[in-house]
Amino acid sequence: MTRNPDRLYDLLPAVHRRYDEENAGPLRALLGVITEQADLIDADLDALYEDWFVETGQGWVVPYLGDLVGYRLLPGADEALAADSAAARRLLAALAPRRDVAHTVGNRRRKGTLALLEQLAMDIAQWPARAVEYRRLLGVTQAVRLHGRDSRADRRRLTRGRLTDLHRTDALDRLDGPFDELAHTVDVRRIDSARGTGRYNIPEIGLHVWRLKPYSITHAPAYCEDRARTHFTFSVLGNDTPLITKPEREPSPAHVADETNVPAFIRRHAFAERTASYYGPGKSLCLYTADGKPVPLTRIVPADLSGWRYRPARGQVAVDPVLGRIAFPSRQAPEDGVWATYHYGFSADLGGGEYPRPVDPFSPKKIYYVGPGHHELIADAIAQWRADKAKDPALREGVVEFTDSGAYQEQLMIPLDRGDRLTLRAAKGTRPVLRLLDWSSNRPDALRLVGTGEGAADDPLPRVVFDGLLITGRSVRVDGPIGQFVVRHCTLVPGWALDEDCCPQHAEEASIELADTPACLQVEHSILGTILVNADEVHPEPNRIWLSDSILDAAGECLAAVCGPGEGRAHAEFNARRVTVFGAVLAHATGLIENSVLAGPVRIARRQTGCVRFCWLPEGSRTPPRFHCEPEHSGDPARVLPRFTSTRYGTPGYAQLALYCPDEIRRGAEDSSEMGAFHDLFQPQREDNLRLRLAEYTPAGSDAGILFAT
Repeated sequence: MTRNPDRLYDLLPAVHRRYDEENAGPLRALLGVITEQADLIDADLDALYEDWFVETGQGWVVPYLGDLVGYRLLPGADEALAADSAAARRLLAALAPRRDVAHTVGNRRRKGTLALLEQLAMDIAQWPARAVEYRRLLGVTQAVRLHGRDSRADRRRLTRGRLTDLHRTDALDRLDGPFDELAHTVDVRRIDSARGTGRYNIPEIGLHVWRLKPYSITHAPAYCEDRARTHFTFSVLGNDTPLITKPEREPSPAHVADETNVPAFIRRHAFAERTASYYGPGKSLCLYTADGKPVPLTRIVPADLSGWRYRPARGQVAVDPVLGRIAFPSRQAPEDGVWATYHYGFSADLGGGEYPRPVDPFSPKKIYYVGPGHHELIADAIAQWRADKAKDPALREGVVEFTDSGAYQEQLMIPLDRGDRLTLRAAKGTRPVLRLLDWSSNRPDALRLVGTGEGAADDPLPRVVFDGLLITGRSVRVDGPIGQFVVRHCTLVPGWALDEDCCPQHAEEASIELADTPACLQVEHSILGTILVNADEVHPEPNRIWLSDSILDAAGECLAAVCGPGEGRAHAEFNARRVTVFGAVLAHATGLIENSVLAGPVRIARRQTGCVRFCWLPEGSRTPPRFHCEPEHSGDPARVLPRFTSTRYGTPGYAQLALYCPDEIRRGAEDSSEMGAFHDLFQPQREDNLRLRLAEYTPAGSDAGILFAT
């Protein structure tokens, strides 16, 4: 709350204030200092009062409030409480989630219910879940008669232990999954066994959790696959994308989740039987025409569009949620294109997306909007900014903001003078796509950032920020005197483009080129391909490259993720924190590399400075001194290898550590979290915390285990 700095001075009689003003105001200045200190005391008192409540208390107070109600903390919480850093605060949020502490007393009253176990998974690990009592899925031998008459118990079991009805294709499609309802024979292994997991037994309860989150794409252009304009993909990149359910809120606290309450992949059978539950405005997916009207539900036909063999009838629109494909009847496709709203699955808020991004404290005097109702072309907005700053130097700090999730195709060359500060960013809740096409036959068509060198000699070099964008088709090239290039929450498609199987089409091409420029490259929470540094190694200082919480993908085996021309060493200093790298790193020097997975050879020319700590890197890598790195630390290079759910960009489990990845990597960071880009999810700590709570709240005589659905 903003307080009046003169509120004590205003309490003085008017005669004293008038006399003070006649003497240059020394009393007012003195009371201003006293008021400032009084404000600090008032704020501290307000904070002390708020710390009495779990809803408003500071993060470090939550574990102490939990201790008052007997909340058990995981090992490592004391160290996190003692450390005063942003990383410690993020770790503490995983060890003692505020929601879990707040619900402790209420949860104890509901101990032993399946709905409570699902709520624990959300409160503790932020994982949607479905709890299954497996004794209800056991096959039983039916007794036809008991004591000469029908038994009520026998009648209750008539639906269990039967032969499978092959006509129930939807039930067969859910076999052995979280929503299975068919009978099974007994499995004597325990569900929480470390050697072999069993499910179907009397005491077993399974908690199926979904680690992948649903991310929305709203009213974005679909990709046309063929010249006849009848085949489309939901993804604007043209790759197959399995669609995911937008979870609906459960009707009551005692409700056990079904397929519509969790971010499960949409099955064809489920979409066919409950199309209205998935399709429509505000639901999991919806199609629109050029006039903005949704395609009616009555026209939607669920289909298997593998190989594009299925042909919809006249007036129908075929949708395949497993492949993310759309098919129109021959000669009936919309002339002005198709727009789609859908949800895809991914592990974290990384790369270009519509998820909330941190607000940039930089406040420009003028924002140049690009989108419907504003500038149609990015080049027009840039030209307007340059014309305005030529008239008013105060407008050298400009922002170009995209107002929708559309696709923009144009040639872009952005000149930058000394003192310029330009930001290209997505508006809140949007994910614009910059498609850099092959316009010219005799030169590359990269998005070029060119430093002109014009301006006063004492002005700083220009700074460029990309925020919330997806760039495909070509690279971003930085030329000339530019001081800093920041890539934040963006995706620069590795390999430029994808085919239908998410394979890169130009694996050998770079995503960012630093060409004879002193620019410092800073990448945060982004996905990008190779970084190519083309610089004279004799006179200038090396470029500085900083990566954090990002994925750097060379898009092919035996390719370099950081290199110079001809895959030589990049004349750059490479720094990485919480980064997953697919490909070799060939650099002149390094500063600090920590908590990262470098799934390719690392070759550093200058090894006298720098440090590599808590990382995995291949044997034979040439680096500065290492500390607690794998597989050297464990001494088992044959076993301690990084294993991923997928290494292809565009797939849901991209760069996610597999469940069978060795613990030396899954828990190998300095704070026992996982190495790599998803370090700050603290998934090992959340899993341990959830297992601890399950042991406390599981029904008596039962065993509960965590089963990962994604």
